[in-house]
Amino acid sequence: MTARTTRRTPAAKSRLAAVGAIAVAGTLLVTGCGDQTKDNGNGSDGGSTAADSAAPLADKLPQAIRDKGVIKVGSDIAYAPVEFKDDSGETVGIDPDLADAMGKQLGVTFEFENGTFDTLITGLRSKRYDIAMSAMTDTKDRQEGIDSETGKKVGEGVDFVDYFTAGVSIYTEKGDDQGIKTWSDLCGKKIVLQRGTVSEDLAKAEAEKCPADQKLSIESFDNDQQAQTRLRAGGADAGSSDFPVAAYAVKTSGGGNDFELVGEQVEAAPYGIAVAKTNTELRDALQAALEAVIENGEYQEIMDKWGVEEGAVGEATVNGGK
Repeated sequence: MTARTTRRTPAAKSRLAAVGAIAVAGTLLVTGCGDQTKDNGNGSDGGSTAADSAAPLADKLPQAIRDKGVIKVGSDIAYAPVEFKDDSGETVGIDPDLADAMGKQLGVTFEFENGTFDTLITGLRSKRYDIAMSAMTDTKDRQEGIDSETGKKVGEGVDFVDYFTAGVSIYTEKGDDQGIKTWSDLCGKKIVLQRGTVSEDLAKAEAEKCPADQKLSIESFDNDQQAQTRLRAGGADAGSSDFPVAAYAVKTSGGGNDFELVGEQVEAAPYGIAVAKTNTELRDALQAALEAVIENGEYQEIMDKWGVEEGAVGEATVNGGK
């Protein structure tokens, strides 16, 4: 999901070298991680195995979750290669693979439930989900429950367990970049993107800078696939999403003939697993599980599998976003 939320750190260099690696991930759609809403063979069939001795970190979970044997995950499952449905309809990607590995440490199954990105924190607040894991950028605004557009407090905020780093990229129709290299080049043009993302924030900020006779038109969608479809049909001049997502689209859409990346990746920031502020026990259990997966090498295997190793982190951090 395009790097979700407000303005961040200085621009990071575009990792175009990773595009080729991401292409390899396209061949893994059928062999990738199975749908997390099913038994993934980790011994989690309800609460009966939550405290299984094969799960070394099970006792760190809240008792209610141990009893259920399930962590309910809110996610926008249309954001390849982070989370998406493969050709067989199974949920695959970076997030499901990491969740599966963490589930083995905790003795539970992570069940992914699809939802539009901009409603995930609301769903977390209403306890529809235990966590939100959906390429969500960890920011101070989200930590504090601040609406990034209005600056007003809209909720109690969430805590994040950070697990990946990604920036934002612009892409255009292949062979027709229209001279777009930076965000300032978008004045007088139309961009498509996903609602509630850093891409949308950046576009709105840029639109305010454009001359009156060169307005930047922004069309926002519920998910990134809809934005890609609009650009593919010639309904816009450019699209924007997180670098790994944009790079994946460039390599796979139309067999690599639909899009091209333009300019440099910007706004590098951490993705975080969102947890309610009041659920510190679950937050700390997730941090411990992620740390264990990093230490035992499974984390790096997942990064390599999906061709996103340049976004890998070396430790599990809580609320590392700025």
